[in-house]
Amino acid sequence: MNVLAHIYLSGDSDEIIIGNYLGDYVKGKDYLNYPDQIRKGIIIHRHIDAFTDRHPVVHRSKLYFTRKYHKYAGVVTDILYDHFLTKEWNLFSRKPIESVTYNFYMAMVNNFEILPAKVKEMIPSFIINNWIESYQTIGGIRRVLKTLSRTTSLPNETRFAIRELKKNYGALEDDFLEFFPQLIDYVESEFGIEISHRITLPF
Repeated sequence: MNVLAHIYLSGDSDEIIIGNYLGDYVKGKDYLNYPDQIRKGIIIHRHIDAFTDRHPVVHRSKLYFTRKYHKYAGVVTDILYDHFLTKEWNLFSRKPIESVTYNFYMAMVNNFEILPAKVKEMIPSFIINNWIESYQTIGGIRRVLKTLSRTTSLPNETRFAIRELKKNYGALEDDFLEFFPQLIDYVESEFGIEISHRITLPF
């Protein structure tokens, strides 16, 4: 899953939110260098990723992108699932998305000194450009994919990804709506996370 999903799945603890975000940047046993609740967030992040990677619904979504993205199809799927989470936010949360993202940005600013160097470099631009809420639009998704293709090993296949998204939009959204409630239940039951603003879907 991508940034917004990890924030949502952290509940109300700023420390767990920070750790859950840092999960992509803190490797191996380096998580032991952080305070307890941030460590918990990092561990939760790793379990979320493992649960997601082995889930058959997510595998089905990845198949739309495997031809061009190969092993990176999961990265594209994660980003698109965040798009659907922003789109369907009111199905899952009583809090406005703006409130949740603002709280995340403030948590990062207030704990800036303990962030890994790579995160310190990127977080100002991340906040200024409000990357999380930019996932709401296909144009925002396009910009994110283009940026990642320049700055990471993600293949430069943005046009293909957007074409597949538009062509299979309904099926991908259905996959997300089937998968995400299961992920929420897993995190709440396995780690005792209480998402106080959660809305439970009636289906």
